[in-house]
Amino acid sequence: MWSWNVLGVALWVGAIVYLVFIVQNIRRRRLKMIIQRRHKFEWGNSLISLLEVASFCLLAGWLLAVSLFDDPNLTDTSRITSSVTYKPLVLQPSASQSYYVQVKSTKNRDLSQQYIFYLKGKKYTVPSYLATVSYKKDPINVTASALPFSRKELKKEDSRYQQAYVAIYTAKYKNTAANGIGLHVGHQAKRFYLIRVPDSSFIDKESK
Repeated sequence: MWSWNVLGVALWVGAIVYLVFIVQNIRRRRLKMIIQRRHKFEWGNSLISLLEVASFCLLAGWLLAVSLFDDPNLTDTSRITSSVTYKPLVLQPSASQSYYVQVKSTKNRDLSQQYIFYLKGKKYTVPSYLATVSYKKDPINVTASALPFSRKELKKEDSRYQQAYVAIYTAKYKNTAANGIGLHVGHQAKRFYLIRVPDSSFIDKESK
């Protein structure tokens, strides 16, 4: 299947070729300056070298920015395709209470948390910056509102799974030229877990 990622590869290859050209060009001009004109320094020659190096740095910096620091708008359907899948949670027994999700917190400076839950016997451990737990009447809490979840669909799943499920939001880059420049085509842009439980009594909290 054709992928616009070849555009990004071509740009990186072009940048490497340009770097080789710059090195050879600087060396050739310097040798001519020393051997033919018997000069050790020329402002014009140095300025050309500086412009060549600066242009390469700008090109390489731009390619690195679009490759490593791309932050697409998740509602931009021209670049992103998204989907939401729903899976029922598996109730876990414990000595004190049964729970759907366990929250492990650390008391260090970062105040990090991990959410642990089970789907059809498989254990998932997800950091809190990639998930949120919702247990009130409205399935979309403050954190989930930042993502394009459908309240109507979540309400349907509330009835289907008795408010005990995970809505998994996945966003992927489309096969476009803009995404190909950064070599993102086909890659995952975002995955987020909305963990829905009936009420707070189904959350087991554990601190370290």
